[in-house]
Amino acid sequence: MNWQQLISNRRLGQEHKHLERHDDRTEFKRDYDRLIFSAPFRRLQNKTQVFPLPGSVFVHNRLTHSLEVASVGMSLGNDIARALCSKNHDFIDTLLPEIGQIVATACLAHDLGNPPFGHSGEKAIQTFFTEGKGLYLKERVSPEFWCDITKFDGNANAFRLLAHSFKGRRQGGFAMTYSTLASIVKYPFPSIAAPKAKFGFFVSERELYEAVAKELGIPQLDATPGHERWARYPLVYLVEAADDICYEIMDLEDAFKLKILSFEEATTLMLDFFDETEQNRIRSRISDEQLTDVNEKVQYLRACVIGKLENECVKTFLEHEEEILEGTFQGSLIQNISERQRDAYVACTKVSVERIYKSRPVLDVELSGYRIMATLMELMVEAIEHPERYYSQQLIGRVSSQYDISSDDLETRLMAVVDYISGMTDVYALDVYQKICGISLPII
Repeated sequence: MNWQQLISNRRLGQEHKHLERHDDRTEFKRDYDRLIFSAPFRRLQNKTQVFPLPGSVFVHNRLTHSLEVASVGMSLGNDIARALCSKNHDFIDTLLPEIGQIVATACLAHDLGNPPFGHSGEKAIQTFFTEGKGLYLKERVSPEFWCDITKFDGNANAFRLLAHSFKGRRQGGFAMTYSTLASIVKYPFPSIAAPKAKFGFFVSERELYEAVAKELGIPQLDATPGHERWARYPLVYLVEAADDICYEIMDLEDAFKLKILSFEEATTLMLDFFDETEQNRIRSRISDEQLTDVNEKVQYLRACVIGKLENECVKTFLEHEEEILEGTFQGSLIQNISERQRDAYVACTKVSVERIYKSRPVLDVELSGYRIMATLMELMVEAIEHPERYYSQQLIGRVSSQYDISSDDLETRLMAVVDYISGMTDVYALDVYQKICGISLPII
């Protein structure tokens, strides 16, 4: 791959149009603004990140997480762009200096496809077809489509949200630039080629991804049917790194605020990212600034750790630039940073799994969310299978007109159900669940 081809401001679905401009924003800044003002992005404010949304202590939701990831992504992209332009002055007058904006925009979009209740929502959709009442549908759909719905993944759903032309929407969906779209495809292969339930695009958007890959010069590493795989787009590594940095470190801060981790535990985990000299400097700075509030101390340490990891990921990317462009780089940037920081990150991950992700508040949300999602899937699929029934008509009437839920094609109807339910917020999913189950009635 080569950088000048990799950065393209052509728009999906708008390739042959000359759009009139009324300001000096770049195409990539337009992508960013388009997402900020979009309904799917707005809905992230009511989607669970890790901890339950309600409560007296404000913790992260998908919206605040995405904004923080975009901030770190902008820094990563800008640092990489400066380094590349410094190494090759021919890049200065190209689109390469826009890498920071592209990465920040992709970071905003990286969680758009996540269903309500996080990973338990994904599991509920998957297992409705593999373990639930939807298993009978296996013989009625194509193997590729069956793989898509039984491995349903928020990553592939984000690409669909941005690129698919839903009913009444323009060609190309959000009509994003090719570079922005490529930057969110963390797993550049279809579900049928996925070893686990992680893949980059549904069969319905495969041709769209192929067009993006061809335009940007992303090579196909394996063209064998059932094993198709492309090289990772280089900026994906930066989006992934920004996400890895934010969710791990911010989860520690949230866990401290919720008293799942003590002050001593949180500070020890964060200080371990630094050698003794750096630790002493950080302690001295805390003392000089007269920071006595424990929350303020943790926030300062968190900022130091994020800065350190950002620098480490930039260094790793530049050291492995050739492998990344060749499509041979293995693992994520975080997995290849310096030993001290890598070990400290692994230690944080271990604590997160044992103390945070298995904590009672988190498990309660997962259990409740799973039941809500499973019930909605069951009722909606039954409705599209028997649309002549009165109750089915009432349920179908709730679905947005952009979803082709009355199509003659079964796969299209099933995907419309998945689109509708995965697009819900936690609060809306709970509200719909309570109403259709007769638990609550709307106030008249």
